Amino acid sequence: MQSRTSPVTAVMILATTCSAALAQPAPYPSKPVRMVVPFAPGGGADLGARRIAERMSEQLGQQVVIDNRGGSGGLIGMEIAANATPGGYTLLFSSASYAATMATRPSVRATLSTLVPVIEVGTSPYVVGVHPSLPDSLKGMLDLARSKPGQLAYASPGVGGLTHLATELLLHMTRVKILHVPYKGAGVAMPDLLAGRTPILITPPIALIPHFRAGRLRALAVTGAARMPDLPDVPIVADTVPGYAVMTWYAILAPSGTPHAIINRLNAALNTIVNERELKTSFASQGIQTTGGAPERLAGIVRDDYQRWSKVAREAGITAN
Repeated sequence: MQSRTSPVTAVMILATTCSAALAQPAPYPSKPVRMVVPFAPGGGADLGARRIAERMSEQLGQQVVIDNRGGSGGLIGMEIAANATPGGYTLLFSSASYAATMATRPSVRATLSTLVPVIEVGTSPYVVGVHPSLPDSLKGMLDLARSKPGQLAYASPGVGGLTHLATELLLHMTRVKILHVPYKGAGVAMPDLLAGRTPILITPPIALIPHFRAGRLRALAVTGAARMPDLPDVPIVADTVPGYAVMTWYAILAPSGTPHAIINRLNAALNTIVNERELKTSFASQGIQTTGGAPERLAGIVRDDYQRWSKVAREAGITAN
């Protein structure tokens, strides 16, 4: 005899099935992802973030939207990302200024340190870029500044960021005084740099190489341990100031509490992206060496940089609070 399911039982089975279906989380990502860049458009971090976001959109199947939140050396954007809902839909694309900001702003370190690492995207030296009206060598520029203490000015994307610390480290090591003029980002500083009003900027080469090639700016030195392939005639800072070396990194972080499965999903996608030949070549032409790796690797890099820049900030008397 064929058994029959009562109407009540059928409704219960249907409700249970629907509840189970509703309880299953939607595949990540199921909507656009916001990538906070804590600097104004046009700087090294912004340009790098846009290239990565374009490839992430293709890899993840959802648009990755850049949200520039410049100001306070990157602090404003970093805090926005740190306080965002931890669901994988807000990420932070930052540079080594993240560690520098924590080193110079003790009052916000607890907030910023809650960000969790996703991946290091790449590394880059900085380049000392100047207006063509200045001497054509790092030694010449430092000698000029030494003869006119406080009369020359240098730009930075804000107080307490890596550009600020990297420049102050150079000035501290050479006993030179140059006026610091903070902006909301390297891109915002560019008009004054090009006009010679703020004629010095130490920043990643990605934002300056086009101006070097056009003759609008002059590259005096590279801050890494070796010359750059795309700037083979530009010496390293250590040739003039022995012991000086600064590298920045670009990385993606997420708010604390972001599920491990989502962190791993993003890390896997981004490792694929940074190892693509076309992207590696494109980044290399702008002085960036792509890296990748596990989130734990980035955590170690942030920790080491924080310790280094804390020491520099103490010795140079830099505080952003």
